Amino acid sequence: MKSYVIGLDYGTDSVRAVLINTGDGAELAKAVYLYPRWKAKKFCEPAANQFRQHPLDHIEGLENTIKEVIKNSKVDPKLVKGICVDTTGSSPIPVDSKGEPLSLQEKFKENPNAMMVLWKDHTAIQEANEINALAANWGGEEYTKYEGGIYSSEWFWAKILHIAREDQEVKNAAFSWMEHCDLMTFILCGSSDLASFKRSRCAAGHKAMWHEEWGGLPSKEFLRQLDPYLAELRDRLYEKTYTSNEVAGNLSEEWAQRLGLTTDTVIAVGTFDAHAGAIGAKIEEYALVRVMGTSTCDIIVSSKEVIGTNTVRGICGQVDGSVIPGLIGLEAGQSAFGDLLAWFKDVLSWPLDNLVYTSDVLSDAQKSQLREEIEQNFIKTLSEQAEKIELSESIPVALDWINGRRTPDANQELKSAISNLSLGSKAPHIFKALVNAICFGSKMIVDRFEQEDVKIESVIGIGGVARKSPFIMQTLSNVLKMPIKVASSDEAPALGAAIYAAVAAGLYPNVIEAGRKLGSSYEAEYYPQQGNLEELENHLQAYRELSSFIEETVNAKKQLI
Repeated sequence: MKSYVIGLDYGTDSVRAVLINTGDGAELAKAVYLYPRWKAKKFCEPAANQFRQHPLDHIEGLENTIKEVIKNSKVDPKLVKGICVDTTGSSPIPVDSKGEPLSLQEKFKENPNAMMVLWKDHTAIQEANEINALAANWGGEEYTKYEGGIYSSEWFWAKILHIAREDQEVKNAAFSWMEHCDLMTFILCGSSDLASFKRSRCAAGHKAMWHEEWGGLPSKEFLRQLDPYLAELRDRLYEKTYTSNEVAGNLSEEWAQRLGLTTDTVIAVGTFDAHAGAIGAKIEEYALVRVMGTSTCDIIVSSKEVIGTNTVRGICGQVDGSVIPGLIGLEAGQSAFGDLLAWFKDVLSWPLDNLVYTSDVLSDAQKSQLREEIEQNFIKTLSEQAEKIELSESIPVALDWINGRRTPDANQELKSAISNLSLGSKAPHIFKALVNAICFGSKMIVDRFEQEDVKIESVIGIGGVARKSPFIMQTLSNVLKMPIKVASSDEAPALGAAIYAAVAAGLYPNVIEAGRKLGSSYEAEYYPQQGNLEELENHLQAYRELSSFIEETVNAKKQLI
């Protein structure tokens, strides 16, 4: 008898669901839901690095996308055996004693501090600095050592500490906090018992300093020195964590009726999008999977025998079972990848938005047609023009730190910069510099892994950038001096989540076998172009010099303050 599973992938701008045939991995249906409140830019202040999302965007998206794939696929609901949720992270949200988000309550429905704190929110820089200082000097366990040795403002404890200090009302009302992937799984299961709910190993290990070596989360003694609230909160969080091949529960009666499914459907433990994406791309040892979208996440798996007790400096954690149970999952990434190019597009679009589209010379129909045409061709034309520019020309040098630096060595206080501008620098020259910058940032990550004896033999690209921009992928192959395969699936994270669901439902014995059978094929491969490598080395050296200058300048300013 045929059976099916659903992968639900929550990205920064939208959620998408895919329904997969567990026999051959065929995608029978998919659906995408754009978050309406996020699209309206509610609860966000980009100038203050504040990015929050209302959980109603996520709950409405859950219902809309799953109902749509069931309707469009016409499969028997009884044959949908499992669902797994992946999300961005660290994206924590405050909840009451029954696990309901505070922002679903009337009192907090418009309060940004009661919303989900999105991964890219960097309002907690000061709190992250405090965590790092304490971890290095308190005289006890070094709780950041499996987090790359540096705790980031993008992560769980720093964000909670920031909200607790900023908003006493939210602090007092929050019985506990949940990562986004845990919350959506909890909702599907219809649970109200936070104490027994199975939390994600992926989220806890990479973002909350959870590790078996010290029996779970950091000690109350450590947390109390940051703030007594964190020590109290620890008792209302969790001790054990679970991998995503395990069952979190079954679909609740309420959600079975809302979605048109049955309570026999198994709900797997939640995970993060990049880790699920690596599974969807058939990750294996010595392969680096680059999830390339607004930011990047770089995922590697290693056996315990190979990595041993080594800890890799400056990455986003190494956690047993966070990607494949039985293997150590290692994560790195860039805080901005596609976001850097989107920023440049927004800058160039200012005259269009403020002069052309507001002009009385054009009719509304003409404006609409023009907007659509420009939107379709904007990045495409820039890429074509930038690709024609020889590397021997005078090209500006840019940094990819438009949203700070995630890895290597997290520092969200760093800023982007552009140098070597001249009167001959046109938009395609600057665009080429920005593409070089995101690729050079990728090179820094690969170099750090290799310096720490983590071997990389192949690179796999997934995500919108990987599939849609041959120019970027060829540049990346040249910079890394490695061939890069591109996964053919549009929805690799959702596919990976579906693979976890298939294992949790008992349809496959383990994640490796399920991934081999159901994972994505590859549609393209890029190889280094030997003629460009020497010139690129010169540009890479200029990137390193500008990086050092900016970092030294930022550090000097901090010392003066």
